[in-house]
This record gives sequence, C-alpha cells and structure tokens, in this order.
Amino acid sequence: MKTRDDIFKEVLVRNNRTTTDGFVTDAMLKSWIGDAHTWAAGQKKWPFTMGRVSTTYAVGTGSGLDEYSFEGYKADSFDLVTIGGKRLDQLNFEDYLIMREETPDATDRVYTTLGNIMLINPNIDLSGTTVAYGQYQPTIDLTDETGKTVFTDWNEEGNEAILEKMTTYLKRREHLFDEATAHDQMATQKLEEVWKQILDSQYTKKTSPERGGMFTWFPVVNESSNGLSDRRNFKENQF
Repeated sequence: MKTRDDIFKEVLVRNNRTTTDGFVTDAMLKSWIGDAHTWAAGQKKWPFTMGRVSTTYAVGTGSGLDEYSFEGYKADSFDLVTIGGKRLDQLNFEDYLIMREETPDATDRVYTTLGNIMLINPNIDLSGTTVAYGQYQPTIDLTDETGKTVFTDWNEEGNEAILEKMTTYLKRREHLFDEATAHDQMATQKLEEVWKQILDSQYTKKTSPERGGMFTWFPVVNESSNGLSDRRNFKENQF
C-alpha cells in the first residue's frame, strides 16, 4: 500500500465493504484516513518527520527581540540550533528567563523554546544563518487519490497502522466495539514494530572517539592533578 487510494481499497476489502452500500462513504474514508494519519504521525518522533529550517540571524530591539517562530513545526521539537555553524545550548524556559533577568548582558550561546516560539539570547557573539532542526507536522492531501502518507517513502509498514486505525473507526460505526479495540491495539503494535526497526538501526551508530562518548567524567571524591581520584582520602565505606 503506497497511496491514499490503495489504503481506501484495502480497508474496504478486508472489511467486506464497498462505498456503494451506503454504509461507508468516500467522505467517511477521507475523514478516517486524515485522523489516522495525524494519530500515527504523532505517536513517535519519527526520523522522517525531522526537518531543517533556516533564517538570517538578526538582533531586534524592544519587546520580543529574541523571539523566532517557524510555522508547520511541532511545539518544543527543536533539539539542535546553530548560528553561523556554531551550536547553541538549550536551556529550559524558566532558566532562560532567569538568565535574561539577572544577567541581561550575558553572551551565553543559548536558546529555549516555549510551544512554537523559539527564544535565542540576543547578546551572543555569533552572526550568520540560524539553522534549526525540528519535527514538522506531516499532512496528507485527502483529495489526491495518489497522495502518499508520511510512511510511504520511508517505512511503508507504517501504512498498516493507518489501515488498522481506520478499521477501528469502521468497527465502531458497526457497533462492534470489541473488534474495534482489537484493531486499535493492532495499530499501536504496528507502529511499535516500525519504531523498533528504527531504534535497532540507530543503535549501530557510533560516537566520535574524540568526543569521548555522551557522558562526561566527573570526580566523586577528591580529585588529584592528573584527573584521577586521590585515593589517599578515599574511604571504601564512607558512602
């Protein structure tokens, strides 16, 4: 199943229905696939829904001088932001406001997000293009018979989840609520299978040895000049 029409036909065939019997209409199918597509696309932070937006970094003046907004992207989804090729650190919203209030001239290379608003410290010593990587909100054209879902070109197995979710709606219309629940669970299971495939693939990716991995070493007890714990002051059972 690759297109909207493929999914429509499969839903009808598997449920022994047609659009000519009056019970299931084309309008219903469009509504169901729209809802199912939104549901499936929002269940995980799918890699194929990650996008890149850019704009020229410009320091404004007055209220909102540090605010940016990127339409079509999910709230709080920007995990990586660069300006002129330099990465910024992300603060939580409250800490960012505290920093701006208590040290308004601080030049920390930081940003934060609140919903669809991104705030970048206007005092940073960077210039150039602002590039933000986040998760966009996928859509499907309900009127296009050959339209593709967000899964079609990346993980076509995800279309099975959309089909199962649509079947859930159909079974509810038939007042077969136990069957609807079973199909709803199957839809979730299908997405979990796709997600596991993605995680298994990501697991093979390696961290640059020059970065030393994702964890930073820090001392628990007194630290000596060579960066190792000073065992002269260490008592085995002191904790």
